[in-house]
Amino acid sequence: MRVDEVFEVAAGTVAGRTHVLAGRPNQDAFSFRRAPFGLIGVVCDGCGSGAHSGIGATIGAHIVVEQAMAEMEAGADIDEAAMWERVGARTIAALSAVARSMGAREARTAAEFFLFTVLGVAVSRRRAAVFGAGDGMFAVGEERVVLGPYPGNAPPYLGYGLTSDGPPLSVHRSLAVEAFDSALVGTDGAADAGSLEGTPRPGGRGELVGNLREFWTNDRYFRNEDAISRTLRLLNREVQRPLWAARRLEREPGLLDDDTTILVVRRRK
Repeated sequence: MRVDEVFEVAAGTVAGRTHVLAGRPNQDAFSFRRAPFGLIGVVCDGCGSGAHSGIGATIGAHIVVEQAMAEMEAGADIDEAAMWERVGARTIAALSAVARSMGAREARTAAEFFLFTVLGVAVSRRRAAVFGAGDGMFAVGEERVVLGPYPGNAPPYLGYGLTSDGPPLSVHRSLAVEAFDSALVGTDGAADAGSLEGTPRPGGRGELVGNLREFWTNDRYFRNEDAISRTLRLLNREVQRPLWAARRLEREPGLLDDDTTILVVRRRK
């Protein structure tokens, strides 16, 4: 079986309303890669207090994907803890090398750049797994799981491993590839998006927010690489409408306060 021919991936992201109002960038990121032997997709959420954590999340997402793909190509079992321990260790080693090349102390660099959560989907010829470190949400088939929140809104960031003992990458769900049809992983903003079903969409003139399952059942999200981001932007736009008789503007705020990133894997139809 060629995994890249059997399964497909779609992803998108949008800056949260509170980030936009505060003039802060989107601190989420995603990365994915497909090959005949396997598929990996990852979403990362940068620490809100990190000055450049969105950059670190982007770098980290790509490193995790590449390290996991190398393991899969070598024949590692994606539901074994030992594989993810190696992926985590090599990711920390790569981030450490980046920090040193930046000429900054690792503690300071970790705090500013490299504190981010990780949540991903891996599919091999034999197994499918959801893995990660930190908060977020995932759906495997019809099952939905929210990870977190953590005390003080401080999830265990993989980047803690740069200066002390960091959290491991753990397998949250695992199943035989024959039984796997779809999975969605999202940053913690996606959990908020999942709770909006039936809410009026800003500027939608009565159109309601749909169910999260549309992201893996609707073909348009896999035909157009910008489709998920566009849907998230529509949910988060602020709409102003003049009320002439009252001589005022009616404002409909965006619905997603936090940065929101969604990545979906499904079996091709």
